[in-house]
Amino acid sequence: MVRLTRAQAQERNRAQVLVAAREEFAERGYRDAKVDHIAERAGLTRGAVYSNFPGKRALYFSVLAEDAEQRGAPPAPATASTPREALGALARAWIARLPLATDDADRRRIGLDLLPEVLADDTVREPFAQLMRLDAILLGLALERLRPPGAPPARLVRVAEAALTILHGASQMTAAAPGLLEPFDLVTVCEGLADLDLGGGWPPVPPVPPARPADAPWDPPDAVDAVRGEPVRLARDGVIAVLGLHRLEAAEEAVRAAPPGAEVTAVVVTGDPGELAPLARLVVADLSGYLRRAFPPSAWPGLRVVHDPTGVIAAAAGVPAVGDATETAVRVERGRVVARADGRGACHAAASAGTPASEGTPRAT
Repeated sequence: MVRLTRAQAQERNRAQVLVAAREEFAERGYRDAKVDHIAERAGLTRGAVYSNFPGKRALYFSVLAEDAEQRGAPPAPATASTPREALGALARAWIARLPLATDDADRRRIGLDLLPEVLADDTVREPFAQLMRLDAILLGLALERLRPPGAPPARLVRVAEAALTILHGASQMTAAAPGLLEPFDLVTVCEGLADLDLGGGWPPVPPVPPARPADAPWDPPDAVDAVRGEPVRLARDGVIAVLGLHRLEAAEEAVRAAPPGAEVTAVVVTGDPGELAPLARLVVADLSGYLRRAFPPSAWPGLRVVHDPTGVIAAAAGVPAVGDATETAVRVERGRVVARADGRGACHAAASAGTPASEGTPRAT
């Protein structure tokens, strides 16, 4: 028998715990699930469970995140060519995953406690709110890419916020009152959002000092873009925004201020990697699965999202300690960090560094 290394044994135990936890949450729901029962199902001790996950809620978020990340690619590329078509396709993909009254009770039960658990604790609620803002930014940027050639610039993040509010509300009502929702009505409502002028304008440019010139090597580790679900080369020229879970909305400032064609990457960090990192994975992966089913690859948002639970990418960018309030951004050119900024407004400052004022104004991307 091949002897496993310590790391291999820990990974095996972690996988066993996740399988056991999924079964426990599906059978009993989050509230009634017990860590002792999960350990028994996994054939491990209670201590072995806690050595991999800091608590039941962290385990719950991890199960949901893994499920969202493993849903796979759509069977065929999306063909939407307008924001209206894409919103309709998004709604249809959403409906396809709504639990129906005729579904097995276990399937309906496993995700029902997510929002109640978010609402129950401010330490989770604020990061969740920012993650939803990030989702709206990603969806809004994708919608903007489907505007007709020559159309005036328009910010569609407000439309995306409305669509996500409607769709998440539909999920809750389907769980609370099965059979109340008429699926085709949901599609019609979401399609109609494309024709609304919700206003809101561009995000305000924060009054911050310009980025500081820098000249430092940039040698980041390998990473995966959570939006596309594929490896990403962080060494390429662009903007790297290291953002804690209370500052995710600042990613839009980097996108709007960067010159056309610049790659912008949001590196998501947190002061609580055990519990909040899986929540971040869950929220981004859930939306990304819908984006891949509703938008053709050419319309996927020009913003990459990379999860950095250990802070190794942040350290490469010169941020040795991270927290949920972190906001640092660097401008990368030819394998060197050429500008950096820290604190609120850092994303705008680094993205617009060295860019003429006429090119650094807010724009659709």
